[in-house]
Amino acid sequence: MKNENLEKIRHSLSHIMAHAIKDIYPEAKIGMGPAIESGFYYDFDNTNINEDDFPKIEKKMKEIIKKEISFDKKTKSKKQAREIFKNEPYKLEIIDDIEEDNVSLYESNGFIDICEGPHVKNSKEINPESFSLLSVAGAYFKGSEKNPMLQRVYAAAFENKEDLEDFLNKRKEAEKRDHRKIGKKLELFMFDEEVGQGLPLYLPKGGMLRYLLMDFTMKTYLQSGYETVSTPHIAREDLWERSGHLKYYKEDMYGPLSVDEKNYRLKPMNCPFHVKMYKSEKRSYRELPLRWSEMGTVYRYEKSGELHGLTRPRGFTQDDAHIICTKDQLKDEILSSLKMIRYIYKTLGMENLIFKLSVRDPERKDEYFGKDKEWQEAENSLKEALLAFGSSGYELDEGGASFYAPKIDIDVSDAMNRRWQLSTIQVDFNLTSRFEMTYTNKEGNQETPFMIHRAILGSIERFLGVYIEHTKGNFPLWLSPEQILIIPVSEKSTEYAKKVYETIKEEDMRVSIKDDGETLSKSIKKGEVKKIPYLLIIGEKEKEKNCVSVRHRGEDKGVMQLEDFMEKIKKEVKIEKIK
Repeated sequence: MKNENLEKIRHSLSHIMAHAIKDIYPEAKIGMGPAIESGFYYDFDNTNINEDDFPKIEKKMKEIIKKEISFDKKTKSKKQAREIFKNEPYKLEIIDDIEEDNVSLYESNGFIDICEGPHVKNSKEINPESFSLLSVAGAYFKGSEKNPMLQRVYAAAFENKEDLEDFLNKRKEAEKRDHRKIGKKLELFMFDEEVGQGLPLYLPKGGMLRYLLMDFTMKTYLQSGYETVSTPHIAREDLWERSGHLKYYKEDMYGPLSVDEKNYRLKPMNCPFHVKMYKSEKRSYRELPLRWSEMGTVYRYEKSGELHGLTRPRGFTQDDAHIICTKDQLKDEILSSLKMIRYIYKTLGMENLIFKLSVRDPERKDEYFGKDKEWQEAENSLKEALLAFGSSGYELDEGGASFYAPKIDIDVSDAMNRRWQLSTIQVDFNLTSRFEMTYTNKEGNQETPFMIHRAILGSIERFLGVYIEHTKGNFPLWLSPEQILIIPVSEKSTEYAKKVYETIKEEDMRVSIKDDGETLSKSIKKGEVKKIPYLLIIGEKEKEKNCVSVRHRGEDKGVMQLEDFMEKIKKEVKIEKIK
């Protein structure tokens, strides 16, 4: 539930911060400064603020707060507002965008800003120890890359000092878990400016992690009655015109490529390709349901300021699937997808799932694509599947459906209780209609099938970013790019170390021998920094007794017979199949 008082505090603090920065840097030009989740920000131009400046800015803000200033609302004509902000070019542009004749302003101790409010009545309502400046970033004015880049100062703000400290502690933990830092330390992936922003390059260990994840999910799909398909990375514009992507999704697509005097586009989605394959021959009800899955790489244009490692790239691979079925099969196919989602996330150690059902806004039914009967059937099937699955506590989002169909979104809660929207099950009336998809029913008549979009991990890249932060890079043994590192104590132990290596390698385990001549303590530390699950210390005593000294994730597990160790890890990597 929205905390209106906290919103007022955050909004008021954004004005106070702008006031303080204008006092410290008189030449600064101000942009916009809204309240946001966990705090607020404000954009500035003609400044060179860095984190070393935060203490003096915070000090000035506290001085302003302690003056117990009031926030007074004023209404001015556009002409009057332009005169007030004649030296503030960004405010003048904001005034030009206002459709009304009058402009709402708030004044506080001589600082005046364009604002609809609301604010606290007086700054004495703000605890001066309940906010903290966090960071500085670049941000385009009004979010458009055509506009100048401004400095955005972010801050956290709460009603009391305790809530602020709790937030800052969680933020420190989140920084430790940042997948970009862990990815670099574990040599998983990289980005390169010459390759292009938002286009991840997987290094060998990251490539193995990605392969293992995709292999596990694809095997699960095949065991569940799916067939695998593959489609190209580009298609002619005609396809995207027909699918509606150029009309509704053009801003997120890359520009045309001219080939043989025809325009092509990089694909933002795999759906139209699967539809065309379905349409390649006449279909009968006996063939349905069809379940086609593809690990398809797609490309979507994200603004440079919105890119964030693997969780917000421009090129990514979807564990995409489309189920084409009859009305009578719809509920069971949705239920089967829900069970598969639960199985996959349980296997990955992420069992806290939150289900959201997005349906039409009942007051605006005419604005949605498709027939009312189809919508009712699809919404009922989604609800019934959720209830049969045991999700009676799902969240209902009226008005959250896409313009062309209802859907179930599944949020995953990570180790820090942060919610990530990853999985989707969505019915689609749009493509079945646009491409005139049909099948021959039992009576020999042509009928339109139902089509379900289903992504479980969603984007492989986004999931890996979330998963790295969830696990802190401590992947389960079956998913670890490096599973076992053998560390010989000296050259005398090398032959036995090689024997151990061969024994483990025969079981298709990912094992290597540390032989760079470093001290034992340094070798152990490096292995643990790389988060290799098992380190096997091999010395003369281990050789004599055909055993290994085992360290598991920083803990000494003592000496084990090699045969016993092998039995242990074989059990640990075994994954229970979906039922």
